[in-house]
Amino acid sequence: MAAERLRITEIFYSLQGEAASVGWPTIFIRLTGCPLRCSYCDTAYAFQGGAWWGLDSIIDELKKFQTPHVTVTGGEPLAQKGCLGLLSRLCDAGYAVSLETSGALDISAVDGRVVTVMDIKTPSSGEVEKNRWANLNKLKSMDQIKLVIASREDYDWAVTILREYQLAEKCTVLFSPVEGQLVPRELADWILGDQLPVRFQIQLHKYLWDNTPGR
Repeated sequence: MAAERLRITEIFYSLQGEAASVGWPTIFIRLTGCPLRCSYCDTAYAFQGGAWWGLDSIIDELKKFQTPHVTVTGGEPLAQKGCLGLLSRLCDAGYAVSLETSGALDISAVDGRVVTVMDIKTPSSGEVEKNRWANLNKLKSMDQIKLVIASREDYDWAVTILREYQLAEKCTVLFSPVEGQLVPRELADWILGDQLPVRFQIQLHKYLWDNTPGR
C-alpha cells in the first residue's frame, strides 16, 4: 500500500526556474522529506509535514493545468519508494517528466523516459560525502548534472570533478551560484575564463518571486 501513495508538501504550477527546460510552464510535485541537510537549502519547509496522496489523485490534480511539463522534486523525492511508480505513471499519462534529485540516492531504477537532473554536492553544502559517485555511470545523455557553487573554493573543486569524471561527455552540466553567497557575474566570468563546457544558470523563479513557496 505504501508504494501506491506518497507524502506531498505541495503541487503547484509555475515557470521552470532551472535546468534545460527553464522558462516552460510546469507543474511541480514536491515530495516531503530529505535525508540531507545542505547549508544552502531553500526548501527546508519540505523536510516534514505534507499530506498523503494516492497516485490516481495526483494524476487527477494535474489535469487542472494546461501543460505537458511535470517536475518531481523535494526534499529528496527518491527517499520515498513510491516516487518510482509516480514517475512511470506520469510518463504513461503522456507528460514530459523531470526528476530533481540530490545525487545521494541510487537513480538506477528511475524510468528511462524521465529526465534526471542530479546534483553533485559541493564542499560548502556540508554534504559532499553523500555524493553517490556510482550514479554517474547511470546517467543518460538527456539527463543533467547540477553543481551549486557558493565560493571560489567550490568552483575549483567543481572544475576538478568536471575534468576528472569527464562530466560534460556524459550529459549537460549546470553550474549555479548560491543566492546571496556568490555574485552570479563572478561565476559567469570564471566559466568563461576557463572556457568550461558547462551551462551557467541562475534560479529564474527567485528573480521573479523571491523565495515564495509554491512559485
